[in-house]
Amino acid sequence: MRFLDNDLIQLNVNVNSAEEAITEAGNILLKEGVIESTYIEAMIQAYKKNGPYFVLAPHIAIPHARPEDGVNEASVSLVRLEQPIEFGHDSNDPVQMVFGLGASSNEEHLTLLRKLTTLLNDPERVDVLKNSKDINEIKKTIEMGM
Repeated sequence: MRFLDNDLIQLNVNVNSAEEAITEAGNILLKEGVIESTYIEAMIQAYKKNGPYFVLAPHIAIPHARPEDGVNEASVSLVRLEQPIEFGHDSNDPVQMVFGLGASSNEEHLTLLRKLTTLLNDPERVDVLKNSKDINEIKKTIEMGM
């Protein structure tokens, strides 16, 4: 399981749309070999079909698709956007942090979501994720309480 490893985090990424933001989060996972390219397309299709259901908190999106869409290893990436993007959510837009989630089973999906929820329920830790320019500070913040 790969949860926000340093090589799964990119800061200050420029995108022009929600689809590009999802693609960037997926490309990190693809580059590491933990998903197939079909998974990125499945995340985008889920967004187009179901709307911004995965914009779960203010400024935070957690796009994902089904395990059978091309997950090789449970993993979570983070793309922090240079400029927040509208995903179309009534109360949680605009999105600044996109966590790409890939799980190869429902059990892994729940485990990853629990880890993310623990991290994102702490306002101080979210503040570091949103504002720090230091990837090592971000990594320390992620590891706190994990």
